[in-house]
Amino acid sequence: MRLINRHPGRLTRTALVALPFLLAFGAYAIGSDIRLTANPSDKLLPAPSTIAETAHRLFTMPDQRSEKILLWGDTAASLIRLGLGVGISAVLATILGLLIGLLPYVRATLAGFVAVVSMIPPLAVLPILFIVFGLGELSKVVLIIVGILPFLIRDLSARVIEIPREMIVKAETLGASTFVIALRVALPQLLPRLIQAVRLSLGPAWLFLIAAEAIAAERGLGYRIFLVRRFLAMDIILTYVIWITFLAFMMDMVLRWLSRRLFPWTEASL
Repeated sequence: MRLINRHPGRLTRTALVALPFLLAFGAYAIGSDIRLTANPSDKLLPAPSTIAETAHRLFTMPDQRSEKILLWGDTAASLIRLGLGVGISAVLATILGLLIGLLPYVRATLAGFVAVVSMIPPLAVLPILFIVFGLGELSKVVLIIVGILPFLIRDLSARVIEIPREMIVKAETLGASTFVIALRVALPQLLPRLIQAVRLSLGPAWLFLIAAEAIAAERGLGYRIFLVRRFLAMDIILTYVIWITFLAFMMDMVLRWLSRRLFPWTEASL
């Protein structure tokens, strides 16, 4: 039997999923042990036990000044910014994707513009956003929108264009207006793709959020990472990085579950 036709069983699949993580952890533990053996005061690769102790302290012990657990406050601030940025982008992308995909005049007007805007590096315009919108919450949310909205629009409008013309013609034959076609024909086809596109955009959204928080913020996960880097507090930095990765993974899992629940017939649910 060819390798392309061989599929691992449940137990084997679980072992294969865990293998890269175990190898990465083992490599880190070995590297940390080598550095700490050579220099016990080395801060670059703290021992896994040190990271575990730091994580326990960050999650459970309040700050002496504010008497609040900073990690939870940073998490709440970052998730609010991320949720607003991704949510607004998803709504705008759905509307514009429908318009560009269904209406030739809108497609001729906006498709080229969106394609050009999507080529602009979002971090390059970050100083402009801070000048225009200030250093508050708005500029951070706008950066996320600027970063992922063009991609979402292009992806969703392409999906609308891919809808078989026969479906639209049948709807027109039954007397459906443009609005009804958009609502009853195109939108149901678009929603599964929207969830998939949002899943793919979560990584860039986190990147833009961390970058904005690192430059101008008073709290947030990115702010805390860049605040403690001057002290070479790698145990805190790695704890925050692992926590961010876990949050991003859970968001992806929720979206995947939502796709399977609502649209089990689509490839997006795989």
